[in-house]
Amino acid sequence: MRYELTQQFYFEAAHTLHREVDAEPSRRIHGHTYQAEATVAGEPDPATGRLVDLAELRGAIERVREMLDHRFLDEVPGIGPPTLENLCAFVWRQLVDPKWLLHSVTVRRKASGDQCRLMA
Repeated sequence: MRYELTQQFYFEAAHTLHREVDAEPSRRIHGHTYQAEATVAGEPDPATGRLVDLAELRGAIERVREMLDHRFLDEVPGIGPPTLENLCAFVWRQLVDPKWLLHSVTVRRKASGDQCRLMA
């Protein structure tokens, strides 16, 4: 059997974005509530019946959340321009671990209906 296990989290953050369309509001500092989720996949351990130890996964997610929550994303090392795509890639890089097979990372801004998913 193959399982997928997803843990959700959120963070509040501000950023700017330099672009051509809707340029003026995007260039000003503004914030969003981001909702994110990480999904791991695989076969459960025959001895424990678990895919991963949720405490370990939650700990890794909390470390990522602390890096992003109430931050100015333009200044977080390793993100680059704070697009949804770059946020997905950043979260992915932070959560890669030999203890689990990371299947996907999703970052969304529910208020505006925007979402990005990065999959293995």
